[in-house]
Amino acid sequence: MKNDDKGLFGVRGTGDTSGFGGLVRSRPLAAVVPTPPPYGGYFDEVVETLTDLVDPESVHAVVVDRGELTIHVDRDHIAQVCRAMRDDEGLRFELCNSVSGVDYPDQEARFHVVYQLTSMTYRRTVRLEVSVSLADPHVPSVTEVYPTADWQERETYDMFGVVFDGHPNLTRILMPDDWEGYPQRKDYPLGGIPVEYKNDAEIAPPDERRAYK
Repeated sequence: MKNDDKGLFGVRGTGDTSGFGGLVRSRPLAAVVPTPPPYGGYFDEVVETLTDLVDPESVHAVVVDRGELTIHVDRDHIAQVCRAMRDDEGLRFELCNSVSGVDYPDQEARFHVVYQLTSMTYRRTVRLEVSVSLADPHVPSVTEVYPTADWQERETYDMFGVVFDGHPNLTRILMPDDWEGYPQRKDYPLGGIPVEYKNDAEIAPPDERRAYK
């Protein structure tokens, strides 16, 4: 029987129970695919300047996609790379806008930590990305370089279980201190978790939630 349900509600097969987001399932990201130079715009200048300043093994790959520059960095060198990005006169990425996490469960190093940097001097943006495995989810903290990363690293720890070594106070920030698991990991259950503030209440799994038509 053909399913003709379309629109904001009554969506089927996507996991998006509201229908607002238009969520679709994508193919697994097997590996990072580097972009060959030249990268275009200011991207070449940023990459060339950075690679001249840091250990050559610090940069694993450079990816340009949808007009955005992502530099994949070795986790042990992330603080060094951030310091170079902030302090060099040709770079001057003074602001770390955010630190966040992504889970690619099909990859060996499944957890990616993403740093969004902005140069207010040159009006430029760049993304740094570090990947770690489930068995060793440790990344050096960059709070000494970017104080704005303090609570953002805590949120990434709370949601993904990535441990930021050297953080001044790495505790949960959204979930209770005794909460088990990390809610934004892809293998975390999507529903059926008891709600502690209401007796006997549960969040139903997505396939059991009411769909409004």
